[in-house]
Amino acid sequence: MIIIILVILLILGIALILYMVKEAFLNNVVLHEMTFEDFPESFGAVSIFFISDIHKRLISDEIINTVKGKTDIVIIGGDLMEKKVPFERVKQNLEKLKQVGPVYFVWGNNDYEADFRKLDAILLDSGIKVLDNTAAIFESKNGDKISLLGVDEVGQGRDRLDLALLDADNKSFKILASHYPDIIDKILPEHNIRLVLSGHTHGGQIHILGYSPFKKGKVEKLENTTILISNGYGTTGIPLRLGAPAQCHLITLKKGS
Repeated sequence: MIIIILVILLILGIALILYMVKEAFLNNVVLHEMTFEDFPESFGAVSIFFISDIHKRLISDEIINTVKGKTDIVIIGGDLMEKKVPFERVKQNLEKLKQVGPVYFVWGNNDYEADFRKLDAILLDSGIKVLDNTAAIFESKNGDKISLLGVDEVGQGRDRLDLALLDADNKSFKILASHYPDIIDKILPEHNIRLVLSGHTHGGQIHILGYSPFKKGKVEKLENTTILISNGYGTTGIPLRLGAPAQCHLITLKKGS
């Protein structure tokens, strides 16, 4: 009887690990349609492919083929890599993402644990726009503007939201990319940042009996802004997930109530 119980527990344990591996290596594109009353109508609909926390993974062609032709811009939300990830893999991921659209990047904590100077050079050579306390401005034919702001790594105090705001157009529709969702604590109503895109937490990565140090990824409307926190595409440490499956996002923005 004891042997039978042990065998059953072993089978269940193996099944659980296989399930956790599957969740860690999913190629899931979550679709979001977001409407804002003050979104500039002259832009029509704007689509953003957001991918964060790639870490050791090589982005699947399945992901690229899903979003190619449907995306206006690509945003990498930090942790493109981590220590010991081959730079050749980083270059491959960047080339894949460039097939989708113009690529923008914000720094994550694990990016700085690698040779970040070499990473910076690769981003420059690849034509990737690094948003390190800066902003990119997009203008429609009739003069309406969207500002995409990005802040440097928050955990080490490299972020300067004030500088990114200075670089943005004050009257534009503002989107902020930050690896850390904690940046919302620094956003004031007068900043008029309408959307924040972030990652870092991995959605807790592993939830045991529903518990993890971090909540699952979500979209949440706050008093000052709307924030998307991604579970992320890769993993750190062991390549396992439970209750927080790997994900990336195709976000469509348009005018509406």
